[in-house]
Amino acid sequence: MPRQARKQAETGIYHAMLRGVNQQQIFEEKEDARKFLSILNECKAVSGYKLLAYCLMDNHVHLLIKVGQEPLGQIFKRVGGRYVYWYNAKYRRVGHLFQDRFKSEPVEDDEYLLTVIRYIHQNPVKAGLCARAEDYPYSSWREYLSEPRIADVAFTESIIPKQELIDFHRQLGQEECLDLPDQPAVRMTDGEAKILMQQLTGCQSVADFQRLTPAERKNAVKKLKNARLSIRQISRLTGMNAMAIRRS
Repeated sequence: MPRQARKQAETGIYHAMLRGVNQQQIFEEKEDARKFLSILNECKAVSGYKLLAYCLMDNHVHLLIKVGQEPLGQIFKRVGGRYVYWYNAKYRRVGHLFQDRFKSEPVEDDEYLLTVIRYIHQNPVKAGLCARAEDYPYSSWREYLSEPRIADVAFTESIIPKQELIDFHRQLGQEECLDLPDQPAVRMTDGEAKILMQQLTGCQSVADFQRLTPAERKNAVKKLKNARLSIRQISRLTGMNAMAIRRS
């Protein structure tokens, strides 16, 4: 089946998402995220785009871009190519890192633009990586709140006063914008899941888990989530409530 042509934005503004092939991680260390942001900044000068918002997650990236002299496809080819070259050299690997076809949607009005910006910045909160959007180090929300570095915040602030934008972000949005489908939880019995927990964390029981330090519990929960156990199953195995698990 031939690929469907991308919708073109009359405004030149697109919400785009680039993700790792087979959902693999594309940022293993802090240095990797910093390198990607550096490349985004370098390519702005070449491609002439404005970066209105961004958020780097473990295995995907959300960007809100207003294109300039180069189309969106060329921008992603340029950014992705530079990062993959650097990443493969660092980790001594070969082959693709990103899925061949990135996802994108046009952003045609101010109301949806603000919705997308909030959605991008709240990604880490909804993923349980932080309690507040401003706590996450790899999104543009901190640039909106303090000193812009690579994000073109002036464009958004010409649409809405800064305080109104902050108040808007304090409301947890329910929108799904180019949302990634949830990774299906691994189907296994509690007995099988308990064996997996023992292998990943060294804990034989809920009591063992509760004796871990807060930092150790957080790390253990991340391992269980990365193994794609459901939130409910992790709760049963660890005695933690669902909200705490989502935030770990």
